[in-house]
Amino acid sequence: MRIGIVVDSACDLPQQFLQENNIIVLPITVRIGEAVLADHRDEEATLGFLHAHVAERGHEAETTPYTVNQIRDLFLGRLVIDYDHVFCMTITKTRSPIYDNAMQASFAILNDYKPVRQAAGHNSPFALRVIDTQNLFAAQGITAVEAVRMRAAGATVQQIRVRLEELATHTHGYMIPRDLYYLRARARTKGDRSVGLLSAALGSALDIKPVLHGFNGNTEPVAKIKGFDNAVEQLFKFSGNRVMSGLMTPTVCLSYGGELAELRALPGYQRLRDICTNNNVEVYESVMSLTGMVNVGKGAVVVGFASEPHTFKAA
Repeated sequence: MRIGIVVDSACDLPQQFLQENNIIVLPITVRIGEAVLADHRDEEATLGFLHAHVAERGHEAETTPYTVNQIRDLFLGRLVIDYDHVFCMTITKTRSPIYDNAMQASFAILNDYKPVRQAAGHNSPFALRVIDTQNLFAAQGITAVEAVRMRAAGATVQQIRVRLEELATHTHGYMIPRDLYYLRARARTKGDRSVGLLSAALGSALDIKPVLHGFNGNTEPVAKIKGFDNAVEQLFKFSGNRVMSGLMTPTVCLSYGGELAELRALPGYQRLRDICTNNNVEVYESVMSLTGMVNVGKGAVVVGFASEPHTFKAA
């Protein structure tokens, strides 16, 4: 059984990991004025676009995910030949139409794949499963890493499907934005009034940073902490405590809206890495997707992991 793994470009995982494990990326195209880039998880291209366009005008960006027809064409042109079963894991459907597009495309794919496979010499059936990760950015990486791990271990399609769907309901993403004014401007561009001017102004004036929690398709603030560095340190400390308490997978994903050297210099980073090493938890860190950066701003930090229900507590 040849098992394929598909994610969208909002899934924050290292470019090398994606390439080494043949993970297919559904790109999201970002347009800022006349500048356009299809995000294929190329970190160098992402950072170049960030420095040239995102910092000043990112809140005006238009993001375009793969359409139903583009997903259908990708599968029928390549994936139904290369694989027998494909798991397609998307950003939460509450924040993007990619899940719905993939679901709609799946019906056409399953109707039309037989002659394509037969022409390539494959007479066995093809199947695919679209899974809503119910999260975003670094937290999306948790299910993808587990899919790779289980595939390598020889797990069955049924075992992988059950596990991934369980993990999606237990994955937690935590984010600290650096610039609340940017977050508010971006929200207004998208018609989202959840970040008010007063809260943004107060947050910036007092240097208060929210800790945002992504879980089961919802994103909400769970704490407000003074100072960006302090807030990140508290988040890293909390995440380390969760690691020591025991995670559902031996994986922590980190992403940062900029150069990774800046992430590694943040307070609490090395302690979190050391705790993960001591507890046999692997850390995957990556530059945040271009899609992520235009939505939450340069310099945001995201941590993702899977664990039992808990409450965020600052030290």
